Amino acid sequence: MSAATAKAPSRATPRATSRGATQVLFDAPGPKGRRRILLQSVLSAVAILGVLAAGLWTFAENGELDPDKWVVYLRADYLAFLGHGLLGTLKVTAVAAVVAFPAGLLLALARMSRLSALSRASTVWIEFFRGIPMLLVVYAFLLALPAYGVTFPRFWMLVIPMILVSAASTAEVFRAGIKAVDVGQHEAAAAIGLGRRHALVHVILPQAVRLVLPSLILALVTLLKDSTLGYVVSYNELQFQGKTMVSITRYLVQTYLVVSLIYIVINFLLTRVALALDARMKARASAG
Repeated sequence: MSAATAKAPSRATPRATSRGATQVLFDAPGPKGRRRILLQSVLSAVAILGVLAAGLWTFAENGELDPDKWVVYLRADYLAFLGHGLLGTLKVTAVAAVVAFPAGLLLALARMSRLSALSRASTVWIEFFRGIPMLLVVYAFLLALPAYGVTFPRFWMLVIPMILVSAASTAEVFRAGIKAVDVGQHEAAAAIGLGRRHALVHVILPQAVRLVLPSLILALVTLLKDSTLGYVVSYNELQFQGKTMVSITRYLVQTYLVVSLIYIVINFLLTRVALALDARMKARASAG
C-alpha cells in the first residue's frame, strides 16, 4: 500500500458539508426575492452600459476616438516597445513567484511547528508583511536602505518586496491547505508506520498542494498586478513603458487603455486556468 494513496473512512463528504453550511448561512430566495434580484441585475447592467456610453460619447467629443490616435499602436516599433515592457513584467512576476511560493510553504510549516520560538517568529513575520502595503516595502528598498549604504539593482528593488509580501500571503494559503487535508489521512499514514515528518512530506503536502493550486494561480495574478509598482523604481515593466510612451505620443487615454487591455487579457487567462483547475479537482473529488 502506497503512503501517497493512504485512505481512511471520512466522517462526512465535502459536498454534504458544503451543502449543509450553505443551508445554514443562506436562505434560498423566494419568488419575490428572485424578481428583486433580477430587477437589480437589470438596473445595474443598464447603469453600467449608460456609464460606458457616456464615456464613449465624451471621448468622441474630444477626438479621443480619432483612428489616427489608435493606429500608431500597430507600428512595429511601438509594439516592440510595449513588448519589452511586457517581458519585463513577466520576468519579475516569474522570479518573484519561483521564490515566494516555496518561501511561503516554508513559512507555513514554520508557523505550524511544535517549536514555539520558531512558530512565534514566523507568525510575526507573516502578519507583519501581510499587513503592510507593498508600496511601503518598495520605498524602503528605494529610499530607506540606500541611506544606510544598502543598495540593490532596480530589478531587485521591485522583486524582493514582491517576494516578501507574496510569501507572507501565500504562507496562509498553504497553511489552510494543510489543515484542509482530511484527518483520516494523518491517521492512515500513522497506521502504515510513517512518522510525522514522512507523513507530512509524502502524504499531507502533496494533497495540500493540489488543494491550493487554484489559489496559487490567483496569487500569481496578484503578483502580476503588483509588478506595476515597477514605475516607482523606474524598472522597465509594462506600466513604466506605457508611461514613457505617453510622453512620446501624448496620447494618454489611448496608451493606458492599450496597456490595461494587455493586463486584462493576461489576468483573464490566468483566472480561467485557476477556475478550470478548481473545477477539475471538484470533479475528481466527486468521482472519487
